[in-house]
Amino acid sequence: MTDIADEHTGVEQIAPTAPGERILSLDFIRGIAVMGILAANIVAFGQPFAAYMYPAAFLTEHGETSDWLLIAQFVLIDNKMRGLFTLLFGAGLYLFMERTWSRGGTRWRQMWRLFVLLIFGLIHFFFIWYGDILLYYALLGFLIVPCLKWTAKTQLVTGLLGYLVGAILYAAMLTLPYLAAETSMGESGPFTEMRQGTLDAVQVALKDGEVETALIKSGDFAGQIGHRFSEHWADPLGNVMLFSLETLPLMMLGVALYRFGFFSGGFASRKMRMWGWIGVSIGSAWFLALGIWLKSVGFSYYAMLAAFVGWSAIPQLMMVVGLAALMVEYSPGWTGWFAERVRAAGRAAFTNYLGTSIVMLFVFQAWGLGLFGQLNRPQLYIVTLLAWGLMLLWSKPWLDRYRYGPLEWLWRCMTYGKIFPLKR
Repeated sequence: MTDIADEHTGVEQIAPTAPGERILSLDFIRGIAVMGILAANIVAFGQPFAAYMYPAAFLTEHGETSDWLLIAQFVLIDNKMRGLFTLLFGAGLYLFMERTWSRGGTRWRQMWRLFVLLIFGLIHFFFIWYGDILLYYALLGFLIVPCLKWTAKTQLVTGLLGYLVGAILYAAMLTLPYLAAETSMGESGPFTEMRQGTLDAVQVALKDGEVETALIKSGDFAGQIGHRFSEHWADPLGNVMLFSLETLPLMMLGVALYRFGFFSGGFASRKMRMWGWIGVSIGSAWFLALGIWLKSVGFSYYAMLAAFVGWSAIPQLMMVVGLAALMVEYSPGWTGWFAERVRAAGRAAFTNYLGTSIVMLFVFQAWGLGLFGQLNRPQLYIVTLLAWGLMLLWSKPWLDRYRYGPLEWLWRCMTYGKIFPLKR
């Protein structure tokens, strides 16, 4: 099966990825990441979107148990799973091009592939759930593609420096609103006006959540879509601007680490395990201390925003790379029922990511089970566990019979403009 490589020259040989070509550690990490992303997002699925970082926005009680569960999520899940996914996305960009170049293709195949992903992201954002990440992954991926032929060392240095610059800028941008809105600094001088502006912004976000809540509880799905088009049409571009300082460097680091053999045994096992445990230990200690402090200040709005984004970038990187290193090292020895199904969930991560958004519509919308705003944090985690069970239940049997997950197959067909055989 062949396809024209580009408008200038060459024929690209197209073939599905053979089992022997797969890097199993990537599948396992991707499976953990896609499951963890649901755990991070479940509050935003089942409660007003602002409740993701602001417990006061919950429509149910957020008591002591929920507070400690929030801290546990903050330490173990929030930003780490998305970070892992971003790291793997970068690695996947290079892995795809490595195989494309070997078959006579060019980077334009990758650009078209990202454009297709952009379309999926737009559909997801406007018609399913507006917590989408695919759209800004695609847009930032366009910026990574021209850098794929840089040396691995240049990519590594660029990624690290870019991440450091982003960490400094995030800290600067998000510390000042916290100081103005929630400390005595905002009570006098030039910060008084800034305080009022930041407090007004909180009320705007909460009011928007009230509108969305009313639409969801009324079962007006068309109204929800209309609200996104009228009030949130620019959010995808805002997400690109907000997260680019973290996402772009992480993608670049993913490319570099893949090329250095990080995911495929290129580093000594003893060092991988040592630095993995050091990264996870230091990072989790930082997040735990910060989480306890957040509890002491009542999980206030700007303290949460600063802690989530502004003060955690370096510990987050340590945990993301540390977790990846530990899974690379330990996961090959995990061959039981659970590990094999996690790998299968990772191979079908695209379907699982979008599929869970669709399942959550049926769980929380009024025309489904109507549970939006009805479940507290512990109950939402029960929904997460059930959804994880569904991922693990279907992914492996499906992939035993078919070559790709359903949406992986569709994405591949749209990338190459050909219908690939699905059944094994």
